[in-house]
Amino acid sequence: MPYEPPPELAALSLADIAAEVAARRLPPLDQWAPVETGESHMEIRADGRWFHEGGEITRPAMIRAFAGLLVRDGDGRHWLMTPHQRLAIAVADAAFIATDVVRRADGSGAGGLAFRLNTDDIVLAGPDHPLRAAGDAAVPALYLAVRHGCEARLNRSTYAQLADLALDEGDDWCVTSQGRRFSLVPA
Repeated sequence: MPYEPPPELAALSLADIAAEVAARRLPPLDQWAPVETGESHMEIRADGRWFHEGGEITRPAMIRAFAGLLVRDGDGRHWLMTPHQRLAIAVADAAFIATDVVRRADGSGAGGLAFRLNTDDIVLAGPDHPLRAAGDAAVPALYLAVRHGCEARLNRSTYAQLADLALDEGDDWCVTSQGRRFSLVPA
């Protein structure tokens, strides 16, 4: 069956976004305890491109499938998980790249920030998916918690979109999503 990417964020309401997030069926990685450990010979470069043994993986459906098997442990190492083995994967910066963001309101006025990733995943920033500002004032970097310890780095255009949203909220360089406030300024 061919891969069908989700619709563009700009066309979706907050309820539509929540439905897209709920529809993404992921394996139960937190229930798996693989006994074998090995090397995947894969890498995710800082620009979000995936490689295996030096050759670029270009099929979006394949990247999306592998992305659903990613975890990052407490030491910061990334792994591809199966029920029987975990395979190390080299990640230059973050496992994902956030490529778009929209703000959507709900009936209560709380609303949220929805991010599209380079894997076509959609993530709603909030208590379960916080934003983190890193780097310094001269070279800031923003990251979004995705799942299983993995993060998405906001690309330049998404960072600019988020900065515009922060300016709409006030002059303190913060944004609010699902009742949680996030600073865009590195600590």
